[in-house]
Amino acid sequence: MPFVPHTEEDVRAMLSAIGVDSIEALFDEIPAELRSKGLTEVPQGESEMAVARLLRERAAEDERGLCFAGAGAYEHHIPAAVWEVATRGEYYSAYTPYQAEASQGTLQLLYEYQTMMASLTAMDVSNASLYDGASALAEAILMAVRANRKAKSKRVLIPRTVHPAYRKVAQTIVRHQGIILEELDYDMAGGHIDPASLPTEPGDFVALVIPQPNFFGVIEEVDSLTDWAHQHKALVIAVVNPVSLALLTPPGEWGEIGADIACGDGQSLGVPLASGGPYFGFMCCRQAYVRQMPGRIIGRTTDLDGKEGFALTLQAREQHIRRSKATSNICTNQGLLVTAATIHMALLGPAGLQRVAESCHANTLQLLAKLKAVPGISKVFKRPGFHEAVLQFDLPVGDVLRALSAQGIVGGVALQEDYPELGNALLICATETKTEADLDSYVDNLQRISTRLQAARCPVEPKMA
Repeated sequence: MPFVPHTEEDVRAMLSAIGVDSIEALFDEIPAELRSKGLTEVPQGESEMAVARLLRERAAEDERGLCFAGAGAYEHHIPAAVWEVATRGEYYSAYTPYQAEASQGTLQLLYEYQTMMASLTAMDVSNASLYDGASALAEAILMAVRANRKAKSKRVLIPRTVHPAYRKVAQTIVRHQGIILEELDYDMAGGHIDPASLPTEPGDFVALVIPQPNFFGVIEEVDSLTDWAHQHKALVIAVVNPVSLALLTPPGEWGEIGADIACGDGQSLGVPLASGGPYFGFMCCRQAYVRQMPGRIIGRTTDLDGKEGFALTLQAREQHIRRSKATSNICTNQGLLVTAATIHMALLGPAGLQRVAESCHANTLQLLAKLKAVPGISKVFKRPGFHEAVLQFDLPVGDVLRALSAQGIVGGVALQEDYPELGNALLICATETKTEADLDSYVDNLQRISTRLQAARCPVEPKMA
């Protein structure tokens, strides 16, 4: 086995060496009422063979179906070279590059990543990644509160069109710091935040969060929203899909002066779905706010001999400076995922990333066109979108998804739990990985399932003799 725990004899010897009677005595400063009562839900230890079998069975349950789900986790083609390079020993085992003289390869890669992300978002500077998109938004909100010294309150306006999981994570992280996340409702016809609906006197607030595209795949009026926020002395936090930026206006160019902070999830840049993670978050900002940015920033310099070198330039976290001056308690980053993303972007280049985005958009439009032939299904929002769209069904979405799953199809993401006002709504997505045959398979199965479920709901009454 790769790891063998200490024997009881080993434990006794170590406790004796430090003069402690038991492991529990090492934690005597923790009050009894705060201690765990035991891991009651964890089963007893099993043999290596039994554990290996359990893991194989769990892996077998994770079937790879024809996927039409998105909602922040997207199935994109990843060139084979990406992970062949990323899993080489020098990258795979690299950790925090504290010693610049021994970490030039890692530091240069992170520098290249920052350069690519700053270019993609049209922002001045990028950090060297965060945990995921949801925590990146939470960190962006904390950063905005620190940076916007003109605001007296801690109100942050966040549309309901932001990913529900992002909103929940942000609320969990910031609520104990007195920050109020005030939700803005969306236009039921367009699925966007209508700038005309925004108050002329919103009161004092720190920042406005703007998703682009939003959770529904709808394109927001980012220019008007950005200028409105800046007119009220608030900062703008952009939550963006990096692939979409190959086609859409980057946040650094929104409105008159651009967004102040841009963040999101980098999963769509060379990171596989992998049963939910790990992913990585990105964050970029304007130069004026760089010292409030969490995480780390890699810089390029020259040594005494005039040779180019790379070093950790800014790392304003509690591990390096006084805790009271730290901007974040993030103690690592998703370096391996960032490595893959950097290789992925380098292989595709700007033109390749644009082709991916165009193909995703074209496939989604083609799928929507084909679905018009299926009765009982309609597109919900009447605005331009990217990558995803919301459909409304005459049937319970849960029944439809279960029937599609039985045919090896991941049909989309049901929205009833987070958006009950939309009724039987389903969020669908089609990336560049889908062929026309895949689209036809989805539509044909959906039509057959819809017909069968409709018949089951409304059985034909027998004719009287």
